Amino acid sequence: MKRSARKRNSKAGTGVTRRSVLKGGAAVAGSTLITGFPTVWAQNIKDIVLTHTGMSYSTLADIGRKASEDLGFTVNMSVTDHPGLINRIVNDPQSIDIADMEIWQSKVAVPQGALQGIEIAKIKNWGELTPLYTEGKFAGKEVSRQGDAPIEFMYLESADATSFASAPTEIATFVPGVYNADTLGIRPDLVGREVTTWADLLSPDFKGKAAIQNIPTNGIMDAMMALEAMGELTYGDKGNPTQDEIQATIAKLIELKRAGHWRALWNTFDESVNLMASGEVVIQSMWSPAVTAVQTQGIKCVYQPLKEGYRGWGNGLALMRHLEGAKRDAAYEYLTWYNSGWVGGFIAKQGYYSSNPKTAMENLDENERGFFYEGKPATADITSPTGEKTNSAGDVRDGGSYEERFSKVAVWNNLMDEAEFLYAKWNEFSAA
Repeated sequence: MKRSARKRNSKAGTGVTRRSVLKGGAAVAGSTLITGFPTVWAQNIKDIVLTHTGMSYSTLADIGRKASEDLGFTVNMSVTDHPGLINRIVNDPQSIDIADMEIWQSKVAVPQGALQGIEIAKIKNWGELTPLYTEGKFAGKEVSRQGDAPIEFMYLESADATSFASAPTEIATFVPGVYNADTLGIRPDLVGREVTTWADLLSPDFKGKAAIQNIPTNGIMDAMMALEAMGELTYGDKGNPTQDEIQATIAKLIELKRAGHWRALWNTFDESVNLMASGEVVIQSMWSPAVTAVQTQGIKCVYQPLKEGYRGWGNGLALMRHLEGAKRDAAYEYLTWYNSGWVGGFIAKQGYYSSNPKTAMENLDENERGFFYEGKPATADITSPTGEKTNSAGDVRDGGSYEERFSKVAVWNNLMDEAEFLYAKWNEFSAA
């Protein structure tokens, strides 16, 4: 796997060394089924409690309840935000058992020594998981390496490694979790014309009716996609811009803000939903479940495919360093269960994809499978995970099939080399 010297030697905004390659061997232990544990352990399984901690879009109470029901021990879901998860991983690691991290967050957790590597042989369905993560390929082609492609952070050389391996090993940093290809949300009834490009986010047609997410590492990439599409700026790597590129981008965003282009810089899921549902905003950075939430109100909202492609992201489930004994064994069972099908079917209705597409599709009915994965028109109403109608018979999912969407990822969410500089400049934009 090729790595740039810039990526190997640079540092994240946290000040930890990021990409040196550890040389060494890895021993792989055999897998142990819960049903194969000693009787005394099996009798105490009900006393085990695992805390799964992550962001609100993936750390869902329904998943914890179903896991507890199926596995016989308790899985508690603990929701935090992006900074909160990093803070707990680094400063309060004992409060987490399973860290549900976005890929870029592993670049902080691994160098800090907060995680233990996952023995792939103990993940019983590993061979079924998407090569998007495990091989860096999709539909037989290499995925974009702009930003933090999952394969760049997928493997470790040993269970206690504090840097990433440069090629696949028998030790994983995390088990692949949920992922998606993000784009702009629009109100097709209010935009007044066709939207086909990221450049439309900055179009004067939508002055005072556009919004961008106030998460610096994500918002900057949406802005770069738009500015490059307009021909205003060009970037060597939109997932890892230089200081000069960041400064030029922020200057453009401030110029637009002072001209009244932005109706809002949203911070939370609910803000983005309310802005779109109210019609205050007609085009904006958006997350797939937020589009679903608007649709459940009976309001037309589209996650619009754009000709330049998508901004991809992914999560992974990691084991915290302190886990041992029966509790660690239970955690391995949970990691296998997570990609065994039920979760995949549940989160498909949010618009997300499972790292085991095969079992996810087996947990959807024919209509849902066709709509969410195969790009087919719905044959009956489509509902959210909680049962509200989101789409009618005849609707086709925005962006088409799973393969069509993920073959067009242009850049991945990233903790950039110049993260500290980005945060400082983004604060200038927020305050402008």
